[in-house]
Amino acid sequence: MSASTASTPAASPPQAPEYPFALSIVVPVYNGADSVPALVAALSAPEIAGDVPGGLEIVLVNDCSPDNSLEVCRRLAKETSIPLTVVNLARNFGEHNAVMAGLGHARGAYIITMDDDLQNPPEEVVRLWRYASDNSYDVVYTYYAQKQHAAWRNLGSRFTNWCADILIDKPKGLYLSSFRCMSGFAARAILDHAGPFPYVDGLLMQVTQNIGRLQVTHLPRAAGRSNYTLRRLVRLFLSMFLNFSVMPLRLSTMAGIGMASLGLLGFLIVIYEALAGETPQGWASLMAVTLLLAGVQLIMLGVLGEYLGRLFLTVNRKPQFVVRDVTRSATAEMPPQPGETV
Repeated sequence: MSASTASTPAASPPQAPEYPFALSIVVPVYNGADSVPALVAALSAPEIAGDVPGGLEIVLVNDCSPDNSLEVCRRLAKETSIPLTVVNLARNFGEHNAVMAGLGHARGAYIITMDDDLQNPPEEVVRLWRYASDNSYDVVYTYYAQKQHAAWRNLGSRFTNWCADILIDKPKGLYLSSFRCMSGFAARAILDHAGPFPYVDGLLMQVTQNIGRLQVTHLPRAAGRSNYTLRRLVRLFLSMFLNFSVMPLRLSTMAGIGMASLGLLGFLIVIYEALAGETPQGWASLMAVTLLLAGVQLIMLGVLGEYLGRLFLTVNRKPQFVVRDVTRSATAEMPPQPGETV
């Protein structure tokens, strides 16, 4: 959808007095030195920034990027005309931790989170914000007619969303996208979570079920390649799988009951053969059963160990993120008054 179509004259409700801006855009930055300037330039354009009554701010969170993203973000804070805040994390904490850090510095009545790779079109920002505010949604997730990701990544996304239907009480059919809009109320509610393994979507599902969905365009990556390796995707999946549900423990219990039932059946068969005078044959079947039971037990112990390890790190207050410094543009230091347009 073009920017002119997105900027319909429908009036949006004014932000509450405690929110200096109508909209905040939080962008976690990692290896984004080549794409962030174009993203900020697009968001600063009059057809986007000027189409948000009450003002728009950008919050860039540098997740200890190995390239020169921090220098680029700080330069943008000096040059851009709209309020821009740069949050610099002390080490790499991961996307969801970086988003939580950005939410803590966002001051908008609504907050949009988006990636730094320009696969989420900046032209859709105003439409997403209006859709959320006009319908009074706490959260609006975007979804795509066609995703411009590799096939293995799309398959992983479908599997993760299927698991989320079961584990975190996600409404069926809702696609969990990083391009989402949430109200200031929802953002403040999830910021109460101080655990070291945040999963933003899981936290939002715990806070509200007032959730909408909006179809948007998904573009090819503007520069470089995805920062999500298989290892990072597995780590993200474990955050959802273990931190926001006891379902793995219940599955372990069910597996244990199933294996115990099979073991009891095998025991009865062996007793019957012994009474009938038939000697059980060979050790192959015995070893197969032993290895199967041992494997299931080790899996259960692994799940329990993962829970205990995460509990240990949480109790010992492993930080969710550590902010080294914050840089604000001049306009971010002086937010607009109600009725002004940035």
